[in-house]
Amino acid sequence: MYRFLFSARWLGWLALVVLIAAGCVGLGRWQFERREAVVADIERIEANYDAEPVDYVPGERLLDSYDPAREWTPVTFVGTYDIDQQVVVRNRPLNGQPGYEILTPLKLGDGSAVVIDRGWLPIGNAEAGRPDEIPAPPRGEVAVTARIKPAEPAVNRGAPEGQVASIDLASLAEGLEYPLQDAAYGLLALERPSAAQTPIAPPKPSIDEGPHLSYALQWFAFGVLAFVGLGYAARQQRRSDGEREGTRAKSTTRRRRPSAEEEEDAILDSQTLRDEARK
Repeated sequence: MYRFLFSARWLGWLALVVLIAAGCVGLGRWQFERREAVVADIERIEANYDAEPVDYVPGERLLDSYDPAREWTPVTFVGTYDIDQQVVVRNRPLNGQPGYEILTPLKLGDGSAVVIDRGWLPIGNAEAGRPDEIPAPPRGEVAVTARIKPAEPAVNRGAPEGQVASIDLASLAEGLEYPLQDAAYGLLALERPSAAQTPIAPPKPSIDEGPHLSYALQWFAFGVLAFVGLGYAARQQRRSDGEREGTRAKSTTRRRRPSAEEEEDAILDSQTLRDEARK
């Protein structure tokens, strides 16, 4: 009934469907992996973001290495801001509005320094490509509570003087006269004493998983539907072939002429019937 499935044409369709289904499975697994990464981020946020701050111990150089499990953990540092080495990070949108982030080294008592991201500023109106005003940090010794974030990789983009294209701490360390802990930086949460004016603090990161799970299930469903579609097409082909075979058989039956023997038998039968009628 389905011998046509072994034809080159249908084997080609089967290979195409298998290829499509494999692609759908791959995309579904990719969405699952993305969801797993998002869930891991959410778990770190929920575990660390609102935790009690830990005090930095001089000499431990906490940010010389980065442990992903400690991302968003609040740490309290005591030191003095080096405003002369402050830089602006460009191309930092917030809620859809373009702007900048302000990075200021904080010199610690053990002789090293950490970079503090003091917050966000919008694009300025007075001069293109720069914020209108950068609020000054507190003078003198300050206790800074900041949440740990990993350093960013270098990017192949230029920036005006006093600005950087990414939070590439290794590059920032090259221009300093003191050792900078360059594996991670701190996102400002609290200063004591506080500055008269501060940049805008970034909002708490989202804990929404997003649509990755539904996208994964959709891709798997598309892979199954590819085989369903192939089966439906095969069934339609079988039905069409059956209809053509039935039509051909009926047409052959209608058009077949009687053989000579059948005609002779019919004549003899008719004569026999006439003779019997006369009797």
